Amino acid sequence: MEICAKGQPITFVEHGTPAERAGVRCGDVLFRINDTPVIDLIDYEALTAHRALKLDLEREGQPLSVLLRKDEYEPLGLCFETTLMSRMMTCRNHCVFCFIDQMPKGVRSSLNVKDDDWRMSFIMGNYVTLTNVSDAEFQRIIDRRVSPLYVSVHATDPEVRTRIMRNPSAGRIMERLTALQKAGLRFHAQIVLCRGLNDGEILLRTLRDLSSLAPGCASVAIVPVGVTKYREGLTQLGTFDAAQSAEIIETVEPLQREYLDRFGTRLVFLSDEWYLNAGRTLPAPEAYEDYEQIENGVGLLRMFEEDFRYALSERTKRSKPRRFSVAGGTAAYPFFRELYKALAPFGVETDLHPIPNRWFGGNVHVAGLVTGSDLLTELTGKTLSDPLLIPKNMLRETEDVFLDGMTKDDVERALGVHIRTFSDGTELISCVFEE
Repeated sequence: MEICAKGQPITFVEHGTPAERAGVRCGDVLFRINDTPVIDLIDYEALTAHRALKLDLEREGQPLSVLLRKDEYEPLGLCFETTLMSRMMTCRNHCVFCFIDQMPKGVRSSLNVKDDDWRMSFIMGNYVTLTNVSDAEFQRIIDRRVSPLYVSVHATDPEVRTRIMRNPSAGRIMERLTALQKAGLRFHAQIVLCRGLNDGEILLRTLRDLSSLAPGCASVAIVPVGVTKYREGLTQLGTFDAAQSAEIIETVEPLQREYLDRFGTRLVFLSDEWYLNAGRTLPAPEAYEDYEQIENGVGLLRMFEEDFRYALSERTKRSKPRRFSVAGGTAAYPFFRELYKALAPFGVETDLHPIPNRWFGGNVHVAGLVTGSDLLTELTGKTLSDPLLIPKNMLRETEDVFLDGMTKDDVERALGVHIRTFSDGTELISCVFEE
């Protein structure tokens, strides 16, 4: 990434902040702090952590330097045009399993954005590949002490990773990860497992390589590849059946025990899908340790169960019995069917509706990818409670919109019921115990 030559336009100066007291104005352009160019938010946050600052600005085309003092880590009080203070870094890979490439035509444009920005990895926990980072930019990661990062590894064998990601830069992953570890920085790793590509001996090599970097490598998540029906012209990928999922479990669990003895952590964690696919009981809650890989679906169901049972323990029986309809994905249906039996003594009955994902095809089973049209296909004409309860992750994070573009209002009108969403077990309990 090139150093920003045009500076950072200031769009707002917060009242009562060090910047306002020093005379900085909206419309000024920030170039340097303490003689160091401000490339983006990472630089800005690091450079403004000091007590004494010199800001090199431009005001109405004229250079201006401002000196100020403030408390350490006290916010300077400046706002800029974008959150990152620079353009988003996008993906340069052409991964054979890329989920965005498997989207149907006509989806909203935001679903086709391939983010691969290490700054968002640090700030938001997004997984990045580090293939679009120059040596100079990678050195800035180290200099700025960016930790932890979340890195999509997939394979440490250079040839295999290059073949999977179809990017010649992909083979340098161990060089980059080793540099992070030697600098005292931490990272979490992700492996999207593709049958016949990076499983078997390749997986074992990847886990050996990553474990050699512990504790710099803080955790590793293994998730099965997701395959939709929209793969015309793409590499053919097979999914893992029950026996193959069980084989992955039997490969990883002995390594977890070994790493727990060596490092005090299991280090490698399997997403819930492996156990659901294999028809196996999920590990106990303590097996997920601090749930550091929860965004990869590692321990998601056990965390939900813990929240659910704790919240339920603080409730008394409903004054009036009530029956609720709850819709979700097909994969976790057996898990929730058993869990919700605990509600019966409290005067709550549930009708669970596993929703087949026809929109993406038959190989996608998680609740978060169920669409509005899937709900209508499965639930139209059925007797439903009002409200109908659905997991919040069926909807876009900041909008009441499903992946297929249908809104929550659209589905409510079509089904004739209101929809309530829940994000965890605590919220589910709150929904069913409202009088």
